[in-house]
Amino acid sequence: MSHMANPVALRPQAPPPDFRRASRRRKARSGAFGVLDIGTTKIVCVVARIESDGIPRALGFGWQRARGMREGSIVDMEEAEHAIRAAVAGAEEMADTLIKGVTVNLSCGQPASQALNVLWRVGGRAATDGDLSAILAEARRRTESVGREAVHSIPLGFLVDATGGVEDPRGMVCDTLTAKLHLVDASSNALANLAQTLARCDLEVEELVSSPFAAGLATLVEDEQELGAVCVDMGGGTTSLACFAEGRLCHTAQLPIGGWQVTNDLARLLSTPITHAERLKTMHGSVLEASEDRRDMLPVPLVGEDDDQIARIPREMVVRIIRPRLEETFELLRDRLEGSQIPKEMRRRIVLTGGASQLVGARELAARVLGRDVTVRTGRPKQVRGLPETASGPAFAGVIGLLAWGAGEGRPMLDIHPGEAPRSGLLARVMSWLRAR
Repeated sequence: MSHMANPVALRPQAPPPDFRRASRRRKARSGAFGVLDIGTTKIVCVVARIESDGIPRALGFGWQRARGMREGSIVDMEEAEHAIRAAVAGAEEMADTLIKGVTVNLSCGQPASQALNVLWRVGGRAATDGDLSAILAEARRRTESVGREAVHSIPLGFLVDATGGVEDPRGMVCDTLTAKLHLVDASSNALANLAQTLARCDLEVEELVSSPFAAGLATLVEDEQELGAVCVDMGGGTTSLACFAEGRLCHTAQLPIGGWQVTNDLARLLSTPITHAERLKTMHGSVLEASEDRRDMLPVPLVGEDDDQIARIPREMVVRIIRPRLEETFELLRDRLEGSQIPKEMRRRIVLTGGASQLVGARELAARVLGRDVTVRTGRPKQVRGLPETASGPAFAGVIGLLAWGAGEGRPMLDIHPGEAPRSGLLARVMSWLRAR
């Protein structure tokens, strides 16, 4: 007598859900929404929606060369307005959707990062939302300085009386509650200029997200965010870093140096127009010398000369101009990391992203400058449905990270605000004033 196999036993078992990743997707956006990456060299807008599986899909994409920007900040509001309008219009037209507000990257206003502990007396009752809001308000009061505005307020953990490692203390009875917080702030004036520029484009700032934080969400894998890693976003006007540990952002910093300085060095030392210097950097940029570099001659048009007046230089000269600038960048990065309070074990994994990270040999040079015990890799952002292939490289890590934020990634477990008005900062006040005019 033959026996049929149990059909239930033959059914493939579904893989267990990734509860860690699911727990980090909080307050994902509903409906179509816009994200805007305002950089020194380019401005990118994406209109997207979050699909049923929790993954963003791009509906429209717009890209423009940046104008009116320097080192991540707006220096000419009219020029910046034109560039932003063009990028947003391109994305809206492709998506066939008009957007009223955007999630914007924060690179202006010399953003700074600080951690602090706040002790709050609860008095033997259960901790409430009001206690958490009061803690955050106290933290912001302590860190307030003239001309600065808090942008991120991220709880890193709580101590309930003598018990540590508590992520959500609400409902727990205690005498004292100690919160460890990470705050990111920026220049109030720079934030006001950003808000006014977007208001001129008929856009509202819905959320601000630190640029390196967004780049890290786009390029770091789950284990890197959990065990500790530093994402270095090498942009056009700035190089910024974000340190992740235990799935949270725990430190950010920004250096006023980027790919634009490389382009400017080439233009100045070779007496060639900026546009051609950028082309040289993109097509032939490298920090690694090769034996054939002396024989490989490159055409270089000269500033102010006729089109037929073209000099020829060995590729070796381009390498020797680029390498010192990148060495300086990585030396500044090394000094900034060593001067921070980031534990050494969290600084051993460096992920380079951003447009300037694509220079040939950048990863190898970073590893040499940062130290033997440091592992360096180049981070490519995660693929996004609907985005063209040209917008999926390291130069677009920031905007892809903003989409990840819209999908709920990276948001703190406790989204607490001081008082009843979550958006009571300077940026919200400026937007309200502009709407009332």
